[in-house]
Amino acid sequence: MRGRVSRLTVLAFVAPAVLSLALVGIAPLLFAGWTSLHFYNLTKLRRVAFIGLENYQTVLGDEVFWQAVGRTLFLLGTALPIQIAFGLGVAIILHRPGLNLLKTLTRLSLVLPMATTYAVVGLLGQVMFNQKFGVINQLLPGPGINWIGDPQNAFIMIIFWDVWQWTPFVALVLLAGLTMVPGEVEEAARLETKSWWTILRHVQLPFLIPGLVAVLILRTADTLKLFDMVFTLTRGGPGAATEFVSLMIQRVGFRAFDQGLASAQAIILLIITIILAQIYIRIFYKEV
Repeated sequence: MRGRVSRLTVLAFVAPAVLSLALVGIAPLLFAGWTSLHFYNLTKLRRVAFIGLENYQTVLGDEVFWQAVGRTLFLLGTALPIQIAFGLGVAIILHRPGLNLLKTLTRLSLVLPMATTYAVVGLLGQVMFNQKFGVINQLLPGPGINWIGDPQNAFIMIIFWDVWQWTPFVALVLLAGLTMVPGEVEEAARLETKSWWTILRHVQLPFLIPGLVAVLILRTADTLKLFDMVFTLTRGGPGAATEFVSLMIQRVGFRAFDQGLASAQAIILLIITIILAQIYIRIFYKEV
């Protein structure tokens, strides 16, 4: 009787979380999967019809979609290494002994970019990088740079803001990994060699790998679905220079109102994210 009551108590505590996960995560995913197999246009809801894998065939043969995927992967391959390099540097500096007050203030300041929403970052970028009135061009000599209207500059601006916002997250995660290194082991290594690279490679890196894998997976998922900041900053322009996959899905689903095709694009994006996550885990956990 007591064991049964205990199980019921556990279920009572777990049930709200499971129900919330089902409503927020699983149910929309199942609905997207169902929609992707149907002709489902918001302007023609009376003509909803099962079409099997036709939407997926359309997406897989769509050159514009794969161009958006390429731009998104290029953003990921550019911004993420910069974030990891800067974040690791900040983590190593904060991990060194001394300067306790300065370290505390630095850790507090790292939270600010992470606490700023994507949409606010995009609006801030519009104000700062405005060609005529932006503070960035006011500090530069000459007539000023067309940041938002030039395709290459707009892409660079997206990378800059993404690095600014999420390098602190990478730094804090890697700093947590460094705090797991046994103090006596690290101190002995510093007595043996003055090379920071040798200490990082042979002493600290094994403790950084779990956090690094978490950073790779989380930042990959965030970058592949990046929408708010780009939408408020460039609207995917100029032209299609910054139209990433998430913006294309929004355009197909809520401007062309083709929910079936947009759902198929979203499912394929989810599959790409899962594949990249598995690659990260297989590569980096071999080091452990």
